[in-house]
Amino acid sequence: MSGGGGKIEQRVVLTRQEAARWLHQLATALENGGTADVALVGPTVALNLPEEFEVELELEPYGEKIELEFELVWPNDRGEPSSDRPRTSVAAPTPLR
Repeated sequence: MSGGGGKIEQRVVLTRQEAARWLHQLATALENGGTADVALVGPTVALNLPEEFEVELELEPYGEKIELEFELVWPNDRGEPSSDRPRTSVAAPTPLR
């Protein structure tokens, strides 16, 4: 991740199709490896993608809402992105709200 070590949290409302498109772009970036520039809204974060991830899936109902969390964990590679590795942009469309 580029920049400092602070937490970045982004929250937007997307249509089902927009969310699917964003997740598809993220899946393509994971498949390609290299570096992914990821954002929903606000600052883009450059992530150096490894070959393996620890994956966690959590599903929690909260009254009238359901929360689905998908988490990828990997060692922090603080090196600069290599120019010979692929670079993919993963950004959501303009959010509805």
